[in-house]
Amino acid sequence: MIMFGRNVQLRRQSIGISQEELAFRAGLHRTYIGMVDRAERSISLQNAKKIADALNVKLDNLLNDGEKT
Repeated sequence: MIMFGRNVQLRRQSIGISQEELAFRAGLHRTYIGMVDRAERSISLQNAKKIADALNVKLDNLLNDGEKT
């Protein structure tokens, strides 16, 4: 979870969008995205896929050690 959260945060920042914008794109709540960013929340595969799609990356890229875009 820590690696996923870190990779989400890095990708989100690299494309210049806020947690709020990512939440909107993924159809999830803003506070949920913040908790994922900080690895404070477990995440389902379904929501992980929504986040990956919103970031325009493959899910496995967010799960790998080191972000790949």
